[in-house]
Amino acid sequence: MKEQLEKIRRWISSDIGIDLGTANTLVYVRGKGIIINEPSVVAVNQKTGQVVAVGNEAKNMLGRTPSHIVATRPLVGGVISDFEVTEEMIAHLIRRAEEGAKKIVGPRVLVGIPCGITNVEARAVRDATKNNGAREVLIVEQPLAAAIGIRLPVHEPVGNMIIDIGGGTTDIAVISLGGIVRSKTLKIAGDRLNNDIVSYIRNEFKILIGEKTAENLKIAIGSVNGEKIPLEASVRGRDLVTGLPREVIVTDSDIREAIAQSINMIIESATEVIETTPPELISDIMHRGIYLSGGGALIKGLAEVLSEQLKTPVYVAEDPLSAVARGTGIILEDLKRFYEILIEHDNALPPTN
Repeated sequence: MKEQLEKIRRWISSDIGIDLGTANTLVYVRGKGIIINEPSVVAVNQKTGQVVAVGNEAKNMLGRTPSHIVATRPLVGGVISDFEVTEEMIAHLIRRAEEGAKKIVGPRVLVGIPCGITNVEARAVRDATKNNGAREVLIVEQPLAAAIGIRLPVHEPVGNMIIDIGGGTTDIAVISLGGIVRSKTLKIAGDRLNNDIVSYIRNEFKILIGEKTAENLKIAIGSVNGEKIPLEASVRGRDLVTGLPREVIVTDSDIREAIAQSINMIIESATEVIETTPPELISDIMHRGIYLSGGGALIKGLAEVLSEQLKTPVYVAEDPLSAVARGTGIILEDLKRFYEILIEHDNALPPTN
């Protein structure tokens, strides 16, 4: 009987999980898995007000559009900076998620947001999703979703520590018994590191490069500790003296120096969270280790440096980029079990499934 009811419910409506990130947005559809993983970029025609492109297509337009087309990131620091454009992006994502599936009512949507944002900011996310056809909107904090996505025992009375380094924010959280015990959110993450690289190359090489070029450098040769074999890459930009194009060679040592201050701030914040965590949970964390998720977890040597500084084992989660999206999927598959960890929901009573 329960299986029949579940089949009917799935036929009537979809369950969608959205990791609404500053840099990338991932979408999970129950029964299908992660079907969308694209940049959180929207291109808008200023003359008509129409959306020209979303995701990868819009990102390719960054810095290359005519004056009447503007490619923007509608989320800054993990929160909505442009409500209307964010609505358009969410509408696009929901349409793609339900493409080819004729449902009678709108989907139930679970959205992951940074830890510690205000009620007003959380409500903006909820309203932007609700306004685009969602019959029910659920909100979960991203470090919790990431911990669930990498299968940490969040419901058990043991300490789990996760550092989720996204595009706009870094969430540091200690989790136990289905809730966040201690946490801190920094506006220092992937985008900040990109800006650090842009500034360093401007100051040291007198060359102006774009954010996309800086991100490519970070991925290709970025590291936090010295590499056994030095890495280098050529970078092209505009010479600030002559105004003409120029090419220089940048090494991993340059990138390390560029991002050092931001990395140190992440380490200091992680130390602060540990210092205020109850001793029993500290014991668990020292035994179980700290987990890194998000795109920033892929920076070479970061886990080793954190482990050395925090005197605790640090592990990079499997497929850290999709940890939050996978977590939303696990929650949607067993919503009754995880309902209490959600920070906002439309219904007063938990679902029966």
